[in-house]
Amino acid sequence: MQLRDKVALVTGGGRRVGRALAMALGGRGATLAVHHHESAAGARDVVGALVAAGGSARAFGADLALAEAPAALVRDVVAAFGRLDVLINSAAIMVRTPFGEVSAVEWDRMFALNLRAPFLLSQAAAPHLKTARGAIVNIADLAAFETWPGYIPHGITKAGVVQMTRNLAHILAPDVRVNGIAPGAVLMPDAMSAKEESDFTEGTPLARTGTPADVVDAMLYLLDAEFVTGETIVVDGGRHVRGSTT
Repeated sequence: MQLRDKVALVTGGGRRVGRALAMALGGRGATLAVHHHESAAGARDVVGALVAAGGSARAFGADLALAEAPAALVRDVVAAFGRLDVLINSAAIMVRTPFGEVSAVEWDRMFALNLRAPFLLSQAAAPHLKTARGAIVNIADLAAFETWPGYIPHGITKAGVVQMTRNLAHILAPDVRVNGIAPGAVLMPDAMSAKEESDFTEGTPLARTGTPADVVDAMLYLLDAEFVTGETIVVDGGRHVRGSTT
């Protein structure tokens, strides 16, 4: 996909992997709508860096866990830039929720942000993306394919993102391609212990953690790959194929 003069919305674009995705798209010449909720300062930094480099970008604040926020965000972006070509659903929370301690409030907020929001964003963006023959990239997680005892609700939401990707790819074809990325040990959650992080590294065939740049590479491939839709690329250093050691 030629990104110059295209408009891309990156949710959660002010921090962590979302920040790297936004910077990469801006570096390819896209006009960036950088969404944020609590990371307003990070989003302003991204916008400032892109504008300083000669690009075009603007920050948009929204709590996507609110039911009406996804559609409103899409309306605001289209009103500001006149079009929408690419949607990157990156915003999510990953909270340690051990079984037996999960509250209904934690469950509902995680599902609202991690799963409902990207679906409603995609639904609101679909007419604009169809006109542009654009693309959606959903950020899932290796937790969609593994069992992480301390993060069960998170894993369920990300498995839902994988299935959502398949369904949206089907229903929006041929005008809009929809793919996903499931990162593994790229950026660890803030609440993950040193032992958990060490276990991830030891259980990864490439014997290291990844970086946001690895996720960027996958995103750029999926935007360029005009004959790929409905796929979720696992970016985890081979962890998902490690199998038994006996």
